[in-house]
Amino acid sequence: MFAGETAETLYNQFLNRPNKNRPLIVGLDGLGGAGKTTFVKMVKQKLKGYNCKVNIVHLDDHIVEKNKRYHTGYEEWYEFYYLQWDIDGLLNTFLKSLYNSEHLHLSFYDKSTDSISNRQVDVLAGSIVLIEGIFLQRKEWKIFFDYVIFLNCPFELRKERVLNRDSYIGEYQDRLKKYTERYWLGEKHYLDTINPYSIADLVINI
Repeated sequence: MFAGETAETLYNQFLNRPNKNRPLIVGLDGLGGAGKTTFVKMVKQKLKGYNCKVNIVHLDDHIVEKNKRYHTGYEEWYEFYYLQWDIDGLLNTFLKSLYNSEHLHLSFYDKSTDSISNRQVDVLAGSIVLIEGIFLQRKEWKIFFDYVIFLNCPFELRKERVLNRDSYIGEYQDRLKKYTERYWLGEKHYLDTINPYSIADLVINI
């Protein structure tokens, strides 16, 4: 399914949403390198054709500081899955707030300074909120989404993308080591415990 068809599906979900007093909350889930960021931008562009207001939220903008997710005494995959984000904080200040407020106060992470700043984000009730990120269907968050899309991309393609993309980690072997010990094991835990393919409303195969 292409971005245009996805946009049409979401617009129909928006028109038929039972609660018109809050936005339609859509999750674009997928593992690292699946193409979520690119795809969500394409969908937003297509939704403009329906004269529909859209807010994009990138989950990676809301991770915690390094000292809360590295060298914690836990295994690296655990740090990635359970500590990379303030799971309860995002639940209470973001996902729950979308149900009853147009003015959200979110914590944004600045990679260059390894610091957090709080900003107000305004979200209209008559809009679609597209939340893009990994692990969106974890049990703490899943029920707050009206509709979830899972972007399914073969491992070998994702592997090629992330290892060529994430030069900030270091040399190629450094990237491979980090993905092997941290990210891919965290993803495996998600697949094994949540099985996101089976519970998403729509699976798009890349």
